[in-house]
Amino acid sequence: MAFELGVYSFGEITPDPVTGAVPTARRRLRDYVEQARLADEVGLDVFAIGEHHRGDFAVSATAVVLAAMAEHTENIRLSSSVTVLSSEDPVRVFQQYATLDLLSGGRAEIIAGRGSYVESFPLFGYDLADYDALFAEKLDLLLALRENNPVTWSGRFRPALTDADVAPRPLQERLPIWVAVGGTPASVVRAGTLGLPLALAIIGGPLARFQPFARLYRRAAQEAGHDPATLPVSINSPGFVAPTSQAARELSYPYFDRGMLENFHERGHGFHTPREAYDAQSSPPGALVVGSPQEIVDKILHQHELFGHQRLLIQLAFGGVPQKETLRAIELLGTEVAPVVRRELGDAA
Repeated sequence: MAFELGVYSFGEITPDPVTGAVPTARRRLRDYVEQARLADEVGLDVFAIGEHHRGDFAVSATAVVLAAMAEHTENIRLSSSVTVLSSEDPVRVFQQYATLDLLSGGRAEIIAGRGSYVESFPLFGYDLADYDALFAEKLDLLLALRENNPVTWSGRFRPALTDADVAPRPLQERLPIWVAVGGTPASVVRAGTLGLPLALAIIGGPLARFQPFARLYRRAAQEAGHDPATLPVSINSPGFVAPTSQAARELSYPYFDRGMLENFHERGHGFHTPREAYDAQSSPPGALVVGSPQEIVDKILHQHELFGHQRLLIQLAFGGVPQKETLRAIELLGTEVAPVVRRELGDAA
């Protein structure tokens, strides 16, 4: 497959560190639809939105938001940046994304994960002690639903299905299902063993530290009888792009810092990011994809040397970067970064 470039968000509602204003959930949702429309116009490949279930995030129903985007776009793929499958009903997830696939003309994807935030577990009546077992079982059911209809299935955490007709069916022959991993080797091995595409979240630290995960994934896939060359890897990281390196860092840093403080407060360990640490993470060896268009190109090519990946998704407006600047960043990503990356990598990805 050709190299793909896109953006993602989790719908955070973060107080603006410059003005102090707090966006409404409605405003934030309309912003995302506008961002997806522009991303489609400038030729980006993927727009992804993820779920949270707390008051400082606007998105809990990702398929609904993506369906709104589908009506304003034509070509861009529409994905969950994470579906917290452990606390979802796989039958409803499949139905929702099959419906999205029909509405969008075959552009829906699911990125399924265990969830690094856990507020959905008590909300929907699940025990955190079953954290991994829930995901394993529900992923098994989701894959069964994709492959068969009617479907017969049984497990521990939901009623069994016997010759169940699960409708509608998606437009695509096989609805794409990726596995999101944040750095747990067992999760990497699971994705490779199942022959599912891997979405590797890298939100901090040196890029080289994550290189062994790509090797582990491909080795697990090969040992399970899958051809690693046919299994795409996505790197998902925060970032920002502006006409110059200085502008990119000056504009995005206050929002990134505020986002790290605000997004983690319910975990009890929100933290301040010193400017020098932000700049270091934005340098070529670091995780963040921040800089001028040429710097972003260089970062992607460096990443590709490490991971041989086929897709990069950037959390472009983390911390609530204002809409005007976010739209400009999407435009630069589509018009100045994507064409160069595609030319440089070609089908080597």
